[in-house]
Amino acid sequence: MDDAKKKVTRFLGGLSMLVALAGAQSAGAEAPPLVVAPFDLIEEHPDPSRAADQQRRLEAVRSQFIDEIQAHGLYRVVAPESAREVVDQLRARHAFLYDCPQCKGELGQATGVRLVAVGWVQKVSNLILNINVEVSDATSGRVLAVQSVDIRGNTDESWTRGMRFLVRKLVERRPPGIDSGG
Repeated sequence: MDDAKKKVTRFLGGLSMLVALAGAQSAGAEAPPLVVAPFDLIEEHPDPSRAADQQRRLEAVRSQFIDEIQAHGLYRVVAPESAREVVDQLRARHAFLYDCPQCKGELGQATGVRLVAVGWVQKVSNLILNINVEVSDATSGRVLAVQSVDIRGNTDESWTRGMRFLVRKLVERRPPGIDSGG
C-alpha cells in the first residue's frame, strides 16, 4: 500500500509539473524580451586558489536565473551571444557592468532589447555572500526590479538555493510592465 501511495504521489507531482510548465510556456510567448549580462563578482579579498570555483558558480547562478525566469514566464531571454562583442568592449572599459548605467543602455541597443538584467554576487567572506539582480529599462535607465538575497556558505548548494529564493521573490513581486510586455 505504501508503494502505491508513493507511485500516485509521484504521478501527481509529475502531472502538476507538466501543467505548470505548459502554463509557463504559454505565458513565455507573451513575456517581454530580456538580455541578461554576465554576472559580476565583488570580492574585497580574492583568493586565487578559489577563483575557478567562484567563476563557475557565478556562471551557474546566471544560467539558473535565466532558466527559472523563463520557466515562470516572467521574461523571454534573448541570446546574449548576439552581444558578446559589446560585452567584451564594456568589460574592457568598466570593471563591473552592474554599476554602469550606460553599459545597460549599450547592451540593450546591441541586442535590440529594451530590458536588461545585471547580476552580481558580493562576497564578504566564505561564510557571508549576497546575490543581487537588477532589471532596467535600457532606453530610459529606469530600474524596474531589484532583488537581493543573503546566503550563508560559499558552496554550490548555497548559491543555488539563494538564486531559487531570489527568483521566487521576483516572481511574487512581478515587476511593473511584465504582463503588458514591458
